[in-house]
This record gives sequence, structure tokens and C-alpha cells, in this order.
Amino acid sequence: MFGPLFSFRRSQVNTFPGLYRPFQIAILSLLASLPLSSRADSAPTEPAVNVAAGAGAAGHQATHSAVFAVINGREIGMQEYEIAFTTLVRQRFYHGQIPESELAQVREEIKKKLVQRVVLVEEAERRQVAIDVAQIDEAMAGYDKRYATAPQWQENRERVLPELRKSLVEQSQVAALDKLVKDVGSPTDAQVRAFYEQNPQLFTEPEKLRLAVILLAIDPASPPAAWQSARDEARAIYARIKAGTAFEDAARLHSSVYSDAGGDMGYLHRGMLPEVIQERIDQFVVGQINEPIDTLEGVAIFKLLERLVPKKRDFADVAGRARELLLRERQDKAWKDLVDRLVAKAEVKFIGFKTTEQPNAGQD
Repeated sequence: MFGPLFSFRRSQVNTFPGLYRPFQIAILSLLASLPLSSRADSAPTEPAVNVAAGAGAAGHQATHSAVFAVINGREIGMQEYEIAFTTLVRQRFYHGQIPESELAQVREEIKKKLVQRVVLVEEAERRQVAIDVAQIDEAMAGYDKRYATAPQWQENRERVLPELRKSLVEQSQVAALDKLVKDVGSPTDAQVRAFYEQNPQLFTEPEKLRLAVILLAIDPASPPAAWQSARDEARAIYARIKAGTAFEDAARLHSSVYSDAGGDMGYLHRGMLPEVIQERIDQFVVGQINEPIDTLEGVAIFKLLERLVPKKRDFADVAGRARELLLRERQDKAWKDLVDRLVAKAEVKFIGFKTTEQPNAGQD
């Protein structure tokens, strides 16, 4: 298949509405000294437990007991910062190796998230939001079961469990606060219509191109002679088409892809093609056979069958989608406004860095 040339570009979506994955930082902080009994035993959606091999070493005790920050009077330990740092690096960077150029940015991001977590928990307590006790109990039981055979768990269980519950309660508080803040009510029909009119780009179908291709596939690693042979063959095919041979017939006979359809690739949206190919196609005239060009997968002859200009969809067709987008926009704004307000009035003091993170701090 013409994969590398005509593949969809997928965007990354952050599906968690809060600041971090449920229970991730909490369990990392509390179980840093415990071995991971079995990753295979965990459910696919449950965060893995990172185990810092030397977390309990004597040389780290002073560092881990040090204070990293004081936020509205609450002390954040250096160990909590270090584990949050390691977790983010492992999640974001290949093999847990962070480029030196991004180290300062990651530090600032961790500091920001720690502040946000503290002020959100305080706000949840102020509003006395209801927590999900059943979910907390289930999570507690799950971790207790998973680490039941770990000697260090048995040795530290009575000390760890109260702190684990405290952290899980905070996670539940933030989740409940998130739900409460985002209960902004459904927008009216008039508001949805206004949102539709003010954001035409959200409801406009992009330009569509219907292309046909004759591809003479070549392994990218092939020697120059093989590529030159394909170019020569493509030019010969192009000459026969210009002389009267039907493009569809030539595609059925010679093309490595879409041959059964006479080369017809169907409709493609702008953005589905590599920029270098898109720029060439932008100059094509509908119905014209274009000279052979090199692509990632070989030598291709293109024919532009149809070009459909961008079209804004009728409101009746997208009213439901418009309502969803407007509601989500309002929910996100309500949450962001709350976080910004709480952080702005927070009293924060960072004591300083007592350790030096390495570029491979998250590497196993």
C-alpha cells in the first residue's frame, strides 16, 4: 500500500481532564522503595509503578527528607519532586533520556504541576466535595493484593497504607472538583448557533482531491541504477499515455498500487499527503497527466481527477457537534480559570534543588 506517502496524520489527545494520571504520582511517591512484582498482572489502563532502584539507599536519605517547596504552608519533599520528575521523563522521552536543552523546561513543568495539585486539593477541601470512597477502597485493596508477596511491602505496609489512602483521597478530591467545576450547564440553541458562525474553520470540510496514480515501486535502498531504470520506464509509459493510451489501462498494467481501480486512489483531504507531494499537486490541472516524479516509494505518474473546494457544512448537519464543542470549551475555560486563580493567590516558596537530575534520569 502507498503507506508512507498517503497516511493520516494523527493528533495526540490528552484524555485526562486533570493534571496527571489517576494515582500515578501518589503510588510512585509511596512505593518508590518497593519492587514491581509483576507488570503483566496489572490491568492495561492502570498506571505502571516505577521503582527507583536506589530510593532507599542511605546516600539518598538526607535528600529525600529535604524540603523542595512550601506551598500555602504545606511542605513538598524533595523525594516527591524527584519521583514526579522521573515519572514525567519516562512518559515523555524515549528510553527515559531527556535532552539537556529541555531539562529546565521539565523542571518548571513539574514545579507548576506540584503547585496546582496542592491548591486544587485545598479548594476541594474548602468546597467539601464528596469523594469516591468505594473507588479508593478498591484501589487500596488492589495494591495490597499486587504487592502481597513483596517482602518490603509486608515490612512497610502499616506505615505506607495511611499515606497511600491520603494520596488516593487527594486524587479523588481533585477528580470530584473537576466534575463540579465543569458542570456549567448546556448552552442554548442561540449560543450554539453563534458559536457555529464565529468558528467556521471547525465546521468546514477541507479541500478534497481525487487522484489517480501509476506507481513503479522501488525499494528506497535500491542502487541508483534501479531508480534510473524505473524513471526510464515511467517516462516511456508517460509518452504512451500522451500518445493516446488510456491512463486507467496503463495503471492496470503497470502500477504497483491501485491497479485494480485503474490507479484511482479516491478522495484525499489536504494534509494526508507529504508536503513535497502536495506542493506539486497544488499546481496540477484537473484531467491533466503529469510528468513522472520521484516519491518515497518509487516513481509515480499522477492524474488529478477532481478537486473539491473547502465547504462549510450546514448548521443542521453539525448542530450536535457544535453543541459538544461549545460545552467542552466552556468546561475547559472554567477549569483553567479556577486553576489560574488559585495559583495566582498561592504563597509559594521553592527552597531549591538539592539534587542534580541527569539527562537519563528516567532510564531503567
